[in-house]
Amino acid sequence: MTDLIHHVTRVAQFQANAHAILNELSKVMVGQASLTHELLVTLLGGGNALMEGVPGLGKTMLVRTLSRVLDCSFNRIQFTPDLMPADITGTVIIAETPDGRRGFRFERGPLFANLVLADEINRAAPRTQSALLEAMQEQRVTVAGENYRLPQPFFVLATQNPIELEGTYPLPEAQLDRFFYKIVVPSPTEEDLVEIARRTTGAETAELKVVADAQTLIEMQSLAREVPVEERVYRYAARLVGLTYPEAEDAPAPIRRYLRTGVSPRGMQALILAAKVEALLDSRKAVAIKDIRRVIHPALRHRLFLSYEALSDGITTGEILDQVLDLVPVPKA
Repeated sequence: MTDLIHHVTRVAQFQANAHAILNELSKVMVGQASLTHELLVTLLGGGNALMEGVPGLGKTMLVRTLSRVLDCSFNRIQFTPDLMPADITGTVIIAETPDGRRGFRFERGPLFANLVLADEINRAAPRTQSALLEAMQEQRVTVAGENYRLPQPFFVLATQNPIELEGTYPLPEAQLDRFFYKIVVPSPTEEDLVEIARRTTGAETAELKVVADAQTLIEMQSLAREVPVEERVYRYAARLVGLTYPEAEDAPAPIRRYLRTGVSPRGMQALILAAKVEALLDSRKAVAIKDIRRVIHPALRHRLFLSYEALSDGITTGEILDQVLDLVPVPKA
């Protein structure tokens, strides 16, 4: 009985913390409930997010606001073509020791923070992107042959502009796969624009308060991993992922025609973890089929790589995922 009460208390605290974070973000972000929700799921799933949208939609503001409501260290990196790996990871310098001698000292780069905003990530050269890739995957960086652990929890929240291609380096498939979610930032409605103008052109500014710290996020991540998943839910998610493999013998014609590669096992992991977070946020004890269906687009849209034929026909990964959802029957309870 004591264990049950303790678990119920942890779930209640999880939901209270999550709602508090969303409430603080809503003080600044207008009409972006889906965006803030998906960002929160990424954090609680222990992953990294790639936010894509045209300039001026508040991507950078969202991450800055998040850093203000979480008692965690925060660094912003403006990615440019001349940015070198050492500029983000750090470098070894010659420094004077307390006893007056000279020695080598590691000077930490901006990656050493709990929350890292990688602004316009696709403007960085491939070498710098590779350095970020190691940090995202291994939670550490390697400098001069030495490994340095990054602070925990560690999140990379990257932004990119989908329409400006000059001077950019498209993210390689291996790096895209490291992002837990790809969040597409929608354009505001007319009502949203009016409210944005009210909030940003007046004398008053939103008063934000800190509602969680690093240890709180770690505990929330740990609780999310404890959410049980039935075998039928695992099987359903696996069938969805398996249907994206164009080389499979039973692959549907559209998959064979429009996809070069399917979703990796890392995508399956993201699908399940995100669904676990959704279940907790919805006050349920276990993952449901609807959780899998809800998270499939942000979890998998960047893990599907289209063929040239798909690009010429104007097919999107979102349309492919919709077809996959239609083709896989929902199992009965």
